[in-house]
Amino acid sequence: RIVKIRRSEFMGIDAATRRNLELTEPLRFDGSKKNTLLYVLDKTETAMGGRLLRKWIERPLQIEEQINERLDAVEAISDATREREVLSDALSDVYDIERLCSRIAYGTVTPKDCLSLCSTLAALPLIYAAANSFACSKLQSLAARIDPMTEIAELLKSAINDDAGISVKDGNIIKSGYNAEVDELRSLAENGGKWLRDFESAEKTRTGIKTLKVSYNRVFGYYIEVSKSYAGSVPLEYQRKQTLANSERYITPQLKEAEEKILSAKENCIQLEYRLFTEIREKLSDCLSALKLNSAVIAELDAFCSFAKAAVANGYVRPRINTKGRISITDGRHPVVEPGMKDAFVPNSTDMNMQNDRLIILTGPNMAGKSTYMRQVALITLMAHLGSFVPAKAANICITDRIFTRVGASDSLSTGQSTFMVEMSEMANILNNATSRSLLIIDEIGRGTSTFDGLSIAWAVLEYISNPEKCGAKALFATHYHELTELEGKLSGVKNYRISVKEIGDNIIFLRKIVRGGADKSFGIQVAKLAGLPAALIERAKNILSELEASDINNASQRVKAEDKPTQMSLIGETVADADEVCAGVIAELAKTDADRMTPMEALSKLYELSSRVKIAKS
Repeated sequence: RIVKIRRSEFMGIDAATRRNLELTEPLRFDGSKKNTLLYVLDKTETAMGGRLLRKWIERPLQIEEQINERLDAVEAISDATREREVLSDALSDVYDIERLCSRIAYGTVTPKDCLSLCSTLAALPLIYAAANSFACSKLQSLAARIDPMTEIAELLKSAINDDAGISVKDGNIIKSGYNAEVDELRSLAENGGKWLRDFESAEKTRTGIKTLKVSYNRVFGYYIEVSKSYAGSVPLEYQRKQTLANSERYITPQLKEAEEKILSAKENCIQLEYRLFTEIREKLSDCLSALKLNSAVIAELDAFCSFAKAAVANGYVRPRINTKGRISITDGRHPVVEPGMKDAFVPNSTDMNMQNDRLIILTGPNMAGKSTYMRQVALITLMAHLGSFVPAKAANICITDRIFTRVGASDSLSTGQSTFMVEMSEMANILNNATSRSLLIIDEIGRGTSTFDGLSIAWAVLEYISNPEKCGAKALFATHYHELTELEGKLSGVKNYRISVKEIGDNIIFLRKIVRGGADKSFGIQVAKLAGLPAALIERAKNILSELEASDINNASQRVKAEDKPTQMSLIGETVADADEVCAGVIAELAKTDADRMTPMEALSKLYELSSRVKIAKS
């Protein structure tokens, strides 16, 4: 059945975001769903419920009323422990009705499938009672849609053998007592020898022939053998078939009829059972619509119950939904990372809105938790749109039309794209499709090129996102370009936050806490030490860092000694002359410079050099 999907009803999630947030598959895919949001939330009892839950995660809602309707159902189940357990137990007896419907539609349903369906239909009254016991209109409306299918349940219970197998060609399908002819044929096939012995005994008594016996050969089949001494006592209905030296062989219509039944009973029984089973298949086909309806209801109840179990087990809370563009999370936690941690997860709060807190620039060392925090905000936002409770003390989540992520990077050999090109392509997709109602997660853009180029691109991206006329989306922007922290106060809605760390000598301790303000160090060497790089290499890196810092052009002017102006040395080793002469020289040099033939790096270096001359001359 074709179902129309309106994009306006669902949150947009592109392939990169599905991958980066690990919704249904981990980044390091090993064929399992472990370490994914699906793994955390999937506590379903049925196959239909599991598939529906995956569909919900891949297609979050965007309609406030629908989200709150789901949250109402989850809250009702979460609050009622005993009723939740009863519903869960009833659902555990349900087989995969959706798959059974497909087999029924194609005429390939097996006797074993019918037993599974019979067991499922027997659980429907229990599911109805359990769902109807919750004080929730959504759950009660679902319960009211359940069709008990009593006639089909009784048919399957009375018709299908309890130990029926998969094959429809081997018999043992129809239960004893359902069809008299099947019972007779089965009795003949199983008790043919007993019937013959009873027949022989009965004929001896009726005729008085003590030597009468019933035998069998391949030529005549079953026959009656009488010794010649009793030839005169043979009844008239006996038909002679063969004369031997000491006996005569006869047949009777009753014996021939029994022979036919006995010899063909098993084959006839199998054929008759198949014909009856075909009739049952046809009756099931007439009930497909009711089966599909029950399947959909059970799947939805199971998904709600799964959300409730996850919420209770992990200490989640019900989020509030707003349409005012605010994301407020108190002590939020990462739903996927938290369960796998040996130590307690450090919670962090978030407060974003459409005015002064729209764009967070997040700085701090590697491994401190920047990516975890940003993904955490995105996942909590997405979970709220699923109608699920969220890992936080409190949450107020605005309706979000799309979530975009630009996290990590790797080259694409198949398409001939470098790491930087992949990064820029993903960023272009985000900027071309994001709206003011979107949430952006951008992690360290601009790493794949030179420092100045990367900084320039990151700066420009921030300006573009912060501009309400061009984008205006809410964004979390992690970076090691500490120069970007200067944008707070210059761009509307930009706020600086950092991951706090504690320095102890040359070592650092990650506190994992988000605090206001920008970081001025990345602690790269300390992180490299924690990663286990050789001690000699770490010491060499420290020495090189000291040399680089000593020659940093930003600090050069501070190292110039305060001497008399006629003897003061400039950054390029010239005696400082009169300020007017220096300015005139700078102007002349600029006039001779061909900017079109310079790289961006050369241009920036030249500009810095000339600017420094003027500053020193005027100091």
